[in-house]
Amino acid sequence: MEKKTDTMHNIMSFISKWGIVLTIIFLTILFGTMMPSTFLTVSNMTTILRSISIVTVIAIGVTLSLTVNGFDLSVGSTATFSAALVMTMFIWNGLDTFVSMAIALVGVMLVAIVNTTLIVKFKVPDTLATLASMFVFQGVAMTYSGGGSVTENMIRLNGVQTTGKVPALFKQFGQAPWIIIIMLVIVISVHIFLSYTKHGRYLYTVGGNIEAARLSGIAVNKYRALAYFLSTFFAGFGGLLIAARVGSAQINAGTGYLMPSVAAAYIGFSFAGLGKANAIGTLAGALLIGLLENGLVMLSVPYYSLDIVKGVVLAVALASTYFRKKH
Repeated sequence: MEKKTDTMHNIMSFISKWGIVLTIIFLTILFGTMMPSTFLTVSNMTTILRSISIVTVIAIGVTLSLTVNGFDLSVGSTATFSAALVMTMFIWNGLDTFVSMAIALVGVMLVAIVNTTLIVKFKVPDTLATLASMFVFQGVAMTYSGGGSVTENMIRLNGVQTTGKVPALFKQFGQAPWIIIIMLVIVISVHIFLSYTKHGRYLYTVGGNIEAARLSGIAVNKYRALAYFLSTFFAGFGGLLIAARVGSAQINAGTGYLMPSVAAAYIGFSFAGLGKANAIGTLAGALLIGLLENGLVMLSVPYYSLDIVKGVVLAVALASTYFRKKH
């Protein structure tokens, strides 16, 4: 009897630890069986990976804020702001690819400065501070772009027609295989940073127990600020990929990525039983959502029902993670 109990415990522990991976395998087999000629094709697998690339990059930003027990709600607005900045550099100012990307990434650091000031200096709770900056920079992006999309040959508010073009090199970053390679490089780099460097371990220590971290000599405020600067950087990079993917800066382009990015980051908590934010888990969470969306769309499930599925998956992942923490 005792042996049976131990076996059952081991099985449940394995399922709990690797549930997200098992779910991905199950969904792949399920959809592959239902649609053998379309789902398991190289073309469709590439489509899935391409579709999750931007979500994953922005979710990496959310993941980094979660390492210090924070939460960055401003990633969607940051992505929108970044897309608007880089496109105006091309179309309004005629700058080249890498100069424009650098200016956009430096420009969006204003979001990190505001977030860090509110959170570290004024002690505003992370969620409330980033909620405020989300609305502020959503408005900043709209105001800066003149309340509309930024596209080639557009006419600006002063009546002048633009002549700048989006470089072909920049557009390539938004297409396969480059967008997939960029995603994988970012995930692996952040995984190494969090798991194998002193600074990554300090971020986790601050998130685990801020007072213990302070007493052990860790510069708590410095690492909380670092988490939000990195979060903003990757959200901004996600915005560059959005712009590269569509070749323009659309109104509130990054807003739609907030929910799936948050879902991917939180689903990743359960990866390998870690119970904490981690880059590989975030990728697995994004892949799970991407598989679900792709499979359900191919089964002709209405697009407006997909949020229900994503919400249920997130709820189950959160329940599983926090149940384990309590027991």
